[in-house]
Amino acid sequence: MALFLCFLFFFLISSASACDRCRHQSKAAYFSTASALSSGACGYGSLALGLGGGHLAAGVPSLYKDGAGCGACFQIRCKNTTLCTKQGTRVTLTDLNKSNQTDFVLSSRAFMAMAQKGLGQDILRHGIVDVEYKRVPCEYKNQNLALRVEESSQKPHYLAIKILYQGGQTEIVAIDVAQVGSSNWGFLTRNNGAIWDTSRVPAGGLQFRFLVTAGYDGKTVWAQNVLPANWKPGMIYDTKVQISDIAKEGCSTTCDDGSWK
Repeated sequence: MALFLCFLFFFLISSASACDRCRHQSKAAYFSTASALSSGACGYGSLALGLGGGHLAAGVPSLYKDGAGCGACFQIRCKNTTLCTKQGTRVTLTDLNKSNQTDFVLSSRAFMAMAQKGLGQDILRHGIVDVEYKRVPCEYKNQNLALRVEESSQKPHYLAIKILYQGGQTEIVAIDVAQVGSSNWGFLTRNNGAIWDTSRVPAGGLQFRFLVTAGYDGKTVWAQNVLPANWKPGMIYDTKVQISDIAKEGCSTTCDDGSWK
């Protein structure tokens, strides 16, 4: 428990200056296929296409956040008003962008969605466009937070889980696991992106405890009876909890108030 509280203190302090809801100016490019992003650093695989309707993005390290930014949602629009709409499009971060030329590399579907009707091919011909963006809450109104047991899991020696449908404007920064009904918690380690693992797997059915941060706010979310005693690799399990917190950072006075004008 002490270790879990140390995680809480560290991440609340380190995230207090993040102010993700501010608008940022940058550039964006695109990949010709969404598969390049779904197979990216977050580890979502083909499931990425179900997170944002194919509107996927690779983000620079400051957005990827060593994997904590996986699944984050952003509203992004290009600044060419004759070519693009004011609304732009919403994207889900599924990969790491290692380029220093753009903050984002989008799927072609998301890139075209920034354009005005009938001008999708025109924006593709630009290749790279000036954009502004801000982080926005992810919405999964009819979908609880879910855990997918990865194929590499081997009962009882190893468990790897993938986090799916993380709502709100949040980051999961620590995960504990225990047998259902037990207070003997052990911790999971972020393997890469949205995948966490442990080589100390409790017997029986499993419960989980998530440390969730949203700006300078943070809380523990307890999901009971998530994995049955006969859990199987490749299966997705409903945690029966939803995360919908909105970030509340201590932003500077020059920060956008959150409106998208």
